[in-house]
Parts: sequence; structure tokens; C-alpha cells
Amino acid sequence: MSKKHVKNPANTLPDRLQSLPVSAAIVLETPTVLRMAARAHRALAELKGAAATIPNESILIDTLALQEAKDSSAIEDIITTEDDLFQGDAVSGQFPSAAAKEVHHYAAALKIGLGKVRKQKFLRLADVLEIQAALEQNRAGLRKLPGTVLKNQQTGAVVYEPPQDPEEIKRLMANFLDHFHLDEPGDADPLVRMAVLHYQFESIHPFYDGNGRTGRILNLLHLVLHGMLDLPVLYLSRYIVRHKPDYYRHLQAVREDEAWESWVLYMLSAVEETSRETLTKVQGIRELMQTTKQRLRSELPKIYSQELLNNLFRHPYTKIEFIERDLGVSRPTATKYLAALDESGIVRKTKMGRTNFYINEPLFALLSN
Repeated sequence: MSKKHVKNPANTLPDRLQSLPVSAAIVLETPTVLRMAARAHRALAELKGAAATIPNESILIDTLALQEAKDSSAIEDIITTEDDLFQGDAVSGQFPSAAAKEVHHYAAALKIGLGKVRKQKFLRLADVLEIQAALEQNRAGLRKLPGTVLKNQQTGAVVYEPPQDPEEIKRLMANFLDHFHLDEPGDADPLVRMAVLHYQFESIHPFYDGNGRTGRILNLLHLVLHGMLDLPVLYLSRYIVRHKPDYYRHLQAVREDEAWESWVLYMLSAVEETSRETLTKVQGIRELMQTTKQRLRSELPKIYSQELLNNLFRHPYTKIEFIERDLGVSRPTATKYLAALDESGIVRKTKMGRTNFYINEPLFALLSN
């Protein structure tokens, strides 16, 4: 089915959402779009290559993916500080704030999705439901009750009514997932397809809560599924945070006026800009790891190990429990290691509440810049 909306007069809602693909009468890959897509691909390829140079992928997943989780949550006004973010412990379920807990739920949902894509090479509806359930910490599933509408945050006016019928939502989600996996000769550029898919998911609005965050997780999984990234470490949400009014304006313009080019260009700009910014972070992490490795080997050779180095870069705020878990050592040994690291100045000990944290300050500064 084609996707066709008639230009709306004032004070009317967009027409009923149609299935993908977009109408053949609409040119998605305009010359401007293709030029921007080429730039975005180059930037993304550089990021993919740089990420592969980090020896332990958990370092990037537990730092950069957590930053993406923080920014994606901020779009929904779930705000946490960098300090709270890195003090959280997903394994023990201990978090310094409710917002930090929600951000860690997002990161956990992203990891679930990554595992599914890597193992299966596809996503089922059940997998999307599992991702959203991990994010929201409930199993409400697809919307079954009518009444969901999207409103203008300033005026309160209803600007869009997503599909209400449960069977239609299921049908549209099946259609969405068909196109999520599609990669045939002659198809649109995969980054253009990602922009179309994100619009479609947000317009289906299949859940009672967590649609925006689930949709942004699916963006990253789409990039991984189609080989554009190996790890979901792109800071796409940071761009949206900076340009939040434009994000909603362009989405709405597609619904009302079929303004596809401006929407696709917005998403391509997000990919290019955040790829370059994330590349700088990855390169910075690699350089800091090399410097820290040299210091550990020369100043603390008796405790040096690759596992210890990995711990200091997986956890900008490390603590005794993290060392115990990651290195498989006893509590007294973990305490001795951290005391030596603090004395050498490689980390800085600070007490927060009843817990002693040991901060990798150069890494924290790089991530929070």
C-alpha cells in the first residue's frame, strides 16, 4: 500500500496512517538527500572502524551506549546527571535516583535488542515487545484500548491520532518489521530507510508508554542489522535533544504535508554529526586506555592486568564490587587494588553516601564533555 496524505487544512488531523512502502509518487532519494546520505555513510564508516580498535566491546557498550540511553531518556524529560548515571549498578539493581534507574533500564533494553539481532539476524514482534518491556518494566504490550492521542506540548491541542484498533496496530507492526529487514537491490539507501522506519514506528505509536525510546533503540538496531555499525554506540539522541522542536516539527510535517525530504535530511544530519562526535569520543577512549595501560605497567606492575584496565574504562565510577565481579578476586584484594590506584593518582577516591567510588577522572571528563 502507498503512503498518501492530503495536505491538511487548519485544525484537522492527518489522514489515517498507511502501510509501507511510501508511495512511488514520492521521491525519497532526491539529489540533496543522496549527497547528505553519502556524507553520513562516510562518517558512520569511520566510527565503525574506530570502535573496532577498542579491545573489549563492553567498554563502549557500558559507556557510550549508556550516554545514548541518557540522551534518549532526556527527550522524554527523564533527566539524570552524569554522576548518578555512572554510580548506578544494574547487576545489583542499586541506583542513586529514579531517573538513573530508568536510564539503566533503557541501556538494558538496548543490550537485549543487540543480542537478538546478533543471534537471529532479525527481530520478531515478540522481540520488540521484550525490548519495550525491559525499558518500561511492565508487560502491557501493544495498545488495546482506544483514546491515545498526541498533543502539542505548548497548546494542548491534539495534533495526531495514531491507529486505535488493536488489529490495525498489529497489522502495521507486522508491515513495519517486514520493511525493517528488507534489503533488496533497488531499495532506498539504508539510512533513508531508517528515517522512514522511524517515522512509521512513531506514527504507529504501538505502546502506551516508551514509544520514543523504543523507536530510538530500533534505529540503532537497524544500523547494526544492516552492517553499518557493529555496536549500538551512536549518539543519535544527542542530536535530537539539541534540535528537539525540529524533530517533532519534521515528523508532523510528514503526517500533514508529506514533507519527506526535510525529515530524511534531519535524520541524515543527525547520523553525520553524531558519528563525528562519537568518533572523537572513541578515539579519546583509545588514547586514554593506552596512557593508563602504560602507567599501570610502569607504576603498578604487580596489579596490572588487561581485566583491571577494562574495568577502569567500563566503569568511570568503579568500586570494590565491580572489581570483585570483573576480575574474580576477593574483596580484600579488590580493596587493595583500588587503594593502590588511588595512591598513584590513576583514580580518585570519593565517598558518596555509604559507598566509596574510585573515579577515572580523565574518562569521566571525556564522556561528560
